[in-house]
Amino acid sequence: MKNRSLVSIDDFSTEEILRILDLAEEFEKQPNNKLLAGKVIATLFFEPSTRTRLSFESAINRLGGKIVGFSDSSSSSVSKGETLNDTIRTVNNYCDLIVMRHPIEGSARFASEVATVPVINAGDGANQHPTQTLLDLYSIRKTQGTLDNLNIFMVGDLKYGRTVHSLMMAMSRWNTTFNFISPEELKMPDEFKLYLDNLGLKYYEHNDFTDIISRADIIYMTRVQKERFSDPIDYEKVKNIYVLRNSMLKNTKPNMRILHPLPRVNEIHKDVDKNPKAYYFEQALNGVFTRQAILCSLLGIK
Repeated sequence: MKNRSLVSIDDFSTEEILRILDLAEEFEKQPNNKLLAGKVIATLFFEPSTRTRLSFESAINRLGGKIVGFSDSSSSSVSKGETLNDTIRTVNNYCDLIVMRHPIEGSARFASEVATVPVINAGDGANQHPTQTLLDLYSIRKTQGTLDNLNIFMVGDLKYGRTVHSLMMAMSRWNTTFNFISPEELKMPDEFKLYLDNLGLKYYEHNDFTDIISRADIIYMTRVQKERFSDPIDYEKVKNIYVLRNSMLKNTKPNMRILHPLPRVNEIHKDVDKNPKAYYFEQALNGVFTRQAILCSLLGIK
């Protein structure tokens, strides 16, 4: 994988994905070593981030690497009018790999074509978030013991949610049944449903999931993203449409786990946090091990 970029989950074959998950398992056993000693990683976050940025920085620090970059585009030359092309070509000179989050769809692909070092997409608009997907896959496999023959519920913002888009694309490599739960305004885009149709995979669309929650192996909750709405009135209509409460989990499967890419707002009530089926904070920790595996794989470090 050396000198490869990770822009879309489709950049990795199924075998490469499984290799990343196996490597993440090894890093979970021993996360601290010096595999990235002498390497400089640039983290360019043109959009706010907590978990993604900090888990990447934790992964790099635990592997002995160095970090340059910015967590806010206002502190970079972008605020002076510098183009993305010029930013990438300049930063490219200072590092061995670039991790980038950007609000515009396609920006990560563009950066990977400009740069001569590997680029990792840490989220580009409503498009994809492949490193989140890999840590989600790691979390699913760890809790279910398999990635095959699972019933996955995706709940909330399925229109703008880059995490659900990437996860759906990834899980379509296995025999997955999908349940899409969203208001009409935030339905899964047609192109993703057509993709599943062409693969012959089952999916169902619902406005509510309280009556069918007992079927779920994974419930993947997402927040309704205020920043994706141009009209605040439209956001207010749907912001609290789904709230998962502990009382709703009474008849769920013993193996069922609740995932969330975080941050949450109101979509998972705090009374769920103490339920052993709540897995979203452990999921965030899994991001460190998975991103360690991704970094080392793209840099060709064994």
